[in-house]
Amino acid sequence: MLSIGEFSRICEVSTKTLRYYDEIGLMTPDEINPENGYRYYSIRQLKKMLLINRLKSYHFPLEEIKAFLEWEDDQSEEKLCSALNRKRKEIQEKRNALDYTLKQMSHDILDLEKGISIMSYLDNIEVQLVETPPMNILYMRQVMSSNDYAAGYGKYFSRLYEKIASEKLTLLGAPMTIYHSSEYNPAGNDTEFAIPIAEPVKGTRDLPGQLCAKSALKDSYSKLTSVYAKLREWVENEGYQLAKSPYEVYLTDPNQAASPEDIVTEVYFPIKKK
Repeated sequence: MLSIGEFSRICEVSTKTLRYYDEIGLMTPDEINPENGYRYYSIRQLKKMLLINRLKSYHFPLEEIKAFLEWEDDQSEEKLCSALNRKRKEIQEKRNALDYTLKQMSHDILDLEKGISIMSYLDNIEVQLVETPPMNILYMRQVMSSNDYAAGYGKYFSRLYEKIASEKLTLLGAPMTIYHSSEYNPAGNDTEFAIPIAEPVKGTRDLPGQLCAKSALKDSYSKLTSVYAKLREWVENEGYQLAKSPYEVYLTDPNQAASPEDIVTEVYFPIKKK
């Protein structure tokens, strides 16, 4: 048996953390002296502690690690492999986001060293005045929190495409999102997912043709706020006002894009003269 201090030293886990693990049922000492309360761990628990440390290093929460350790032996390896694949994908996505941020920071540093404002990119966003045709759209409307967006876009567009396929409907355009909320609310925003189709079936509505200020972004979705700011400035400067809810059209499937720079999104502001 190992004292809590020796166990702590070998595994490089503080005694305070070991006591907490005992409280939550993650790692319980094999023996506790009833007279003095001293905790002792068996040699075989070293392997379990090292596994916990390893899974923690992979950024699994303690509750999930505890669940891993409670799996039946005949299922544990398969389930753990699945969990590791999921976590690896999450970490890779975070790494890609950090790589993109570093690339953008390097670009900003170069601009500043040349005496160029890091906000000068706004001047390169082009705005067009266009007349859009009327469309028949298959739609779903949901209140979405900011945390729901990433998963929600795939979820609701998938449902629309499934309906198009099952009912053999005629696809006429790229998927789009219409934002109906008058202000941004992290807790929930009124969001309409839509795809233009030919047939006026149940679940469709008319989207009238309208005068719009339009801009296209060929970059990460994180840059869309800059496009919105540019469009709003243009609308004001040109003597227009917003007439209806703005919307985005996704010309590129992000899953097929090799890099963020390959993603093309169009933003439309329906407008009218003041």
